[in-house]
Amino acid sequence: MRVVLSMAGIPGLLFLLLLLLLLCAVGRVSPSGAPWKPTWPAYRLPVVLPQSTLNLAKPDFGAKAKLEVSSSCGPQCHKGTPLPTYEEAKQYLSYETLYSNGSRTETQVGIYILSSSSGGARGRDSESSGRSRRKRQIYGYDSRFSIFGKDFLLNYPFSTSVKLSTGCTGTLVAEKHVLTAAHCIHDGKTYVKGTQKLRVGFLKPKFKDGGRGANDSSSAVPEKMKFQWIRVKRTHVPKGWIKGNANDIGMDYDYALLELKKPHKRKFMKIGVSPPAKQLPGGRIHFSGYDNDRPGNLVYRFCDVKDETYDLLYQQCDAQPGASGSGVYVRMWKRQQQKWERKIIGIFSGHQWVDMNGSPQDFNVAVRITPLKYAQICYWIKGNYLDCREG
Repeated sequence: MRVVLSMAGIPGLLFLLLLLLLLCAVGRVSPSGAPWKPTWPAYRLPVVLPQSTLNLAKPDFGAKAKLEVSSSCGPQCHKGTPLPTYEEAKQYLSYETLYSNGSRTETQVGIYILSSSSGGARGRDSESSGRSRRKRQIYGYDSRFSIFGKDFLLNYPFSTSVKLSTGCTGTLVAEKHVLTAAHCIHDGKTYVKGTQKLRVGFLKPKFKDGGRGANDSSSAVPEKMKFQWIRVKRTHVPKGWIKGNANDIGMDYDYALLELKKPHKRKFMKIGVSPPAKQLPGGRIHFSGYDNDRPGNLVYRFCDVKDETYDLLYQQCDAQPGASGSGVYVRMWKRQQQKWERKIIGIFSGHQWVDMNGSPQDFNVAVRITPLKYAQICYWIKGNYLDCREG
């Protein structure tokens, strides 16, 4: 873009104003003249590989399902915590696998850096909102949207949201895999009741097309939906959650992957490394979940990220217990394929009260998918690190 301005006949103040408007206009276009697009960053990713596996005793499945987590460590506390050392990271990324027959293993991992990493998010913290709220998990007016009708519920991206039999939400991230929060199946000490027979529910119409209750354009009553359930074959939970739930690092590892016994045959959403909050389109995140106060409904919301640490996103998206485990996603431009693409960049952990300088404040928190977490989750899904080189 080439613009020529003449000073002749233009007062100094007016000229400065025109120059400012010009700079704002130029900032919204790329050098080629095309509108600027929020683009997925390219990351050089580490490799997380299993080193040894140990058989463990069967758990007692005695824990009560916990639909939200709590921590006394808020944003400033987390920012002051040093990043884990190499040995600590290996411990936290080691994981337990629970099988449907009740057997359990622990896998130690190794971390390999094949090329320099460009994590991007470290140290890039946005300002905290600094405001406390009275009503738990709802901030001001309730800004959630219940999604009705199979034309929406069965279409992407809403169709990627599924319900866990323990009461949480999950997201389809591969043909047989569901990403959710670790606390939905494990309380940090043992597995919750019902995890051995864990099922994943898919919303479907109650009646087949053409039958009683099919969509009628003249009817204002939404079509009735029901859950179709698929059993889980095995689950993976990082040791960072199991070992760290009693201290400040536990929430950083509040994620788990479920493998289904058979493919679900729906379009899924890929995982991606979480960019810094200031690189997100509008600084916003999106997620859909099965909030307990709206039984049977899928509830969608979006909101601004208020603060961030290397492992967590702090926001004030309206949510209720039951939404925990939802995949937090954004839509950005994929330069290589020249197309827009949604990716899961975090897992909604839930609501927490934290002590901020002696005053209690509440946040809704999501666990970020960092390069190391991406490498781990991707390996759980693919089983081959060569398929996990692009985040």
